[in-house]
Amino acid sequence: MGRPLGSAEDPEFQKNVMRQAFGLLATATEPTIADYAGPLPEEAGPGQWACPLNLGPVVDDTLTGRLLAEVGRLKTWSAQTRAVRGRTLFGVSGAQPDQVDDVARALASVVEVDSITDAPVGEVDWAFDMPLLVRHLADDLRTFYHEAIAAQPGSVAPNHDALNDWIFGGTALGDTLLAVADRLAAADNPMANLVRGLLIPEGRYRDGSAF
Repeated sequence: MGRPLGSAEDPEFQKNVMRQAFGLLATATEPTIADYAGPLPEEAGPGQWACPLNLGPVVDDTLTGRLLAEVGRLKTWSAQTRAVRGRTLFGVSGAQPDQVDDVARALASVVEVDSITDAPVGEVDWAFDMPLLVRHLADDLRTFYHEAIAAQPGSVAPNHDALNDWIFGGTALGDTLLAVADRLAAADNPMANLVRGLLIPEGRYRDGSAF
C-alpha cells in the first residue's frame, strides 16, 4: 500500500518502527535487514485478497492504450483516497496528480519509442533526467494504483505480496513494468541496470532478481 512505516493515521506504530530502525545504529556493523519486533497490522495475503476494482476490457491493445485505459478506470478511486487523506505521495517524478496520463504515456514510451535517454514528450516539468526518471515514473504509477485500492480495501488491506500478485499478474501496469525492465536490460549499462533493479520486486523478473 506504499506505507513502509505502517498504516495511515497510526502514529504510535509509525514511531515505533522509526525507534527500532534507529536502534539498529547501535548494533548493525554492516547493511542489515531486521524484522519488526512487535505485533503488525492485520493484512490480507495472496489467496485472501482480490482487487475490488473492475478494470474490464480495453479497445486499444497497444501498451500505451492498455495502460491509459486502466489508469482511467482508477482515477475516481485514487481521487477519493487523496480527498480523504488530504495528501498524496504522487508527484516524485515532477508530475501533478492531474497529469497521471502523462506519466503513463511516458513510462510506456520507454518501450514503444524505444529510448532510455530521450526525455518523454509532454507538458510535465520532469524532476529527473532519463533513465533515472523511469524509476520515478513507476513509483508515481504504483502510488496512484495503491491509492485507488485504498479507497476500497475490504475488511483488511492487502499485504506487499498480494499487491504484487495483482499488479504483476493481472494489470497493464505490471506488463509495462516488465517490458520496461527488458528494455533497460537490453541497454546494458550500469545506470540502466540499477533502474531496472529498482523497478521490479525480488522474484518478479524472470523468476529471479532484477539486479
